[in-house]
Amino acid sequence: MSGEIDVVRHPRARRARLSVDPATGKVRLTIPKRAALAPALRWAEDHGEWIAEQRAKLPVPRPFVPGAILPIGDAMVTICWDGAAPRRIVRIDDALHCGGPIDGLPRRIATWLRREALALLSRETEEFAARLGVSVSRVAIGDPRGRWGSCASSGVIRYSWRLILMPDRVRRATVAHEVAHRVEMNHSPAFHALVDRLVGEDAATARIWLRRHGAALHWLGRDS
Repeated sequence: MSGEIDVVRHPRARRARLSVDPATGKVRLTIPKRAALAPALRWAEDHGEWIAEQRAKLPVPRPFVPGAILPIGDAMVTICWDGAAPRRIVRIDDALHCGGPIDGLPRRIATWLRREALALLSRETEEFAARLGVSVSRVAIGDPRGRWGSCASSGVIRYSWRLILMPDRVRRATVAHEVAHRVEMNHSPAFHALVDRLVGEDAATARIWLRRHGAALHWLGRDS
């Protein structure tokens, strides 16, 4: 099992600690900076049953295949594939119509989602920035595992494209969070009050949703 464990030496760690990343399923062994590696790995391997139990609790992979149902905002959208239809993906109500070779379908769905996410997040970023009277130099998207968004002092805001898979209120609260950093580059009470004002409600409910359900979004589009 040692080859399946990511070892992290942390300067503030006082003892060895095992964890399973809910977004990736990877096992992490965190140990003190000067701890001996071999005994720590043996200790981790002795906890194989615990690791198996934690992995059994992980979300189920949900690949982009015909008939799959995806959350897009507040809607549940079904992938409708017809091999004789054009490759171009078109959403009509709660159906995502797509054609072309089946082999390339997952990639085309992912590309479409990323494109839609960038357009939507750009619009919502512009909306909140205008309300605050601040500038955003660029909006970009990626697929990070550790965070849903980031705001640089340069004015560049980066988001996970998977925000498009969240309920509207959660996505908008996440966008408001990043735009508010253009005013407050911290997480002070003043910052959270600003986010609440932008979304018109207590944004803490969105953060609770993310803690409970966010990891499962990383398993969408995966087949293992």
